[in-house]
Amino acid sequence: MAIKPKYIKQLGNVLLERYPDSFNTDFETNKESVTALTTVESKGVRNRIAGYVTQKKSQAAQNA
Repeated sequence: MAIKPKYIKQLGNVLLERYPDSFNTDFETNKESVTALTTVESKGVRNRIAGYVTQKKSQAAQNA
């Protein structure tokens, strides 16, 4: 598993705290949510944040 940069984790965690109902375990819908909720212009950064959020939601679903 790749180590994600600190800013990806920080922004992903802030989004999960503020908008927990906007995200689920589907990458495509999380990608759209990140686009709508942030001003990230880079497609690569958007995808990395969406992937991190998807991973966190999947882990939470498995542990629940």
